[in-house]
Amino acid sequence: MAYNHKVELSKPERFAPGQRLCAGCGAGIACRAIMRALDEGDKAVVCNATGCLEVSSFTYPCTSWEDSYIHAAFENAPAVCGGVEAAYNVLRRKGQLDETYKFICIGGDGGTYDIGFQSLSGAMERGHDMVYFCYDNEAYMNTGIQRSSSTPRFANATTTPVGSVSTGKKQDKKDLTAIMAAHHIPYVAQTTFLGNFKDLHEKAHRAIYTPGPAFVNVMAPCPRGWQYPAELLPQICKMAVETCVWPLYEVVEGRWILNYVPKKKLPVEEFLKLQGRFKHCFKPGNEWTIESAQKYVDEKWEQLQERCASN
Repeated sequence: MAYNHKVELSKPERFAPGQRLCAGCGAGIACRAIMRALDEGDKAVVCNATGCLEVSSFTYPCTSWEDSYIHAAFENAPAVCGGVEAAYNVLRRKGQLDETYKFICIGGDGGTYDIGFQSLSGAMERGHDMVYFCYDNEAYMNTGIQRSSSTPRFANATTTPVGSVSTGKKQDKKDLTAIMAAHHIPYVAQTTFLGNFKDLHEKAHRAIYTPGPAFVNVMAPCPRGWQYPAELLPQICKMAVETCVWPLYEVVEGRWILNYVPKKKLPVEEFLKLQGRFKHCFKPGNEWTIESAQKYVDEKWEQLQERCASN
């Protein structure tokens, strides 16, 4: 399905305005695009893990969701979504339901990379016809900006604070998109907010309408945790892609496809300097942190290019 900006923006909102997410939050932007990727007439069941999105969009008796919505626990949202999909199939076989439903599970990085990973892995391996979207803001933002396994190395978080003996988180970010590709599911993708959202929309639509399990990882910056003014969100996403910190790619039936190659790959500091969580990296004596981050990004980018070229 080709992306038509006017057509997509003319669709009724299925993630309604009025939620309580912060200005400049990527989660709400991701959800608007994800729900807009549904074909008109199709219904959806949305299962949402505990997190910023859940507490800000669904506070009983109010909701921002126009489709059926289930709030699951931090650790079991994919299992709940898979259970609903299985029940739907039983009702269809019995002739008790003939409407078309799509099953969408959404969680932040804490509920995806960490606490919910076992449930996610199980749901994907079992082959449920569902799609899991991770809005990746790289920390436990809802509970105080604690580090997660998605938090990049050197980031300042409340549990990896920067100080006289620390330069932030010591470990590199977990490569969850590649881990999900290793599950050999039909569709895996990585995306973020660029331009007119063409990449995000097309991948969301492809994931939703791919038979079987699918996974999409969406970089969704957090203004509080990443420490940037709200209006810089588009620039941060752009720099993440142009520096190859967050490459745009997909894995279709095991085939790795690189969706975007920068005309001129920018140095990693163009991404880091926009965020307060990395400001210590630019202090005298900490030059090595930027050099180390650049080396890591270069190695990952080369590995990705090799994977995509080998197909």
